[in-house]
Amino acid sequence: MKIQDLKPEQGSRRRSKRIGRGPGSGHGKTATKGHKGQKARSGGTKGPAFEGGQTPLQRRLPKRGFKNSPFKKEYAVLNLKDLLGLGGIDVITPEILVQNNIVKAIKDGIKILGEGDINKSLIIKAHAFSSSAISKIKAAGGKAEVI
Repeated sequence: MKIQDLKPEQGSRRRSKRIGRGPGSGHGKTATKGHKGQKARSGGTKGPAFEGGQTPLQRRLPKRGFKNSPFKKEYAVLNLKDLLGLGGIDVITPEILVQNNIVKAIKDGIKILGEGDINKSLIIKAHAFSSSAISKIKAAGGKAEVI
């Protein structure tokens, strides 16, 4: 079998209806739009949100909140239990985390969260820490440094 021998399954491909192409097509004259009226004209009907002149729902409801997208920081999140896989390293930096495949990519920085326990005094350098992570690191005799 060659690529030029491949054909679509019988009946799986259909020609599009050629609407408004004369009486022989079965869809001539009014082109399946009926007689006159707004829906028969070019430009068609009102949009899906049109409510007959009544103020549409999306304009009746109040605006709420705001979007902080240009200033939003997206941290690569990491828990203390994830740092237990690093044996024999006393100073943990973002570069070490990327080298050991604990973090795939550093977006706007790394944030350390406090899930899990730490039993070794470590110096951890990251862009942000949760308060529970800081307290657990200090309780173990370590240090949390914000870069």
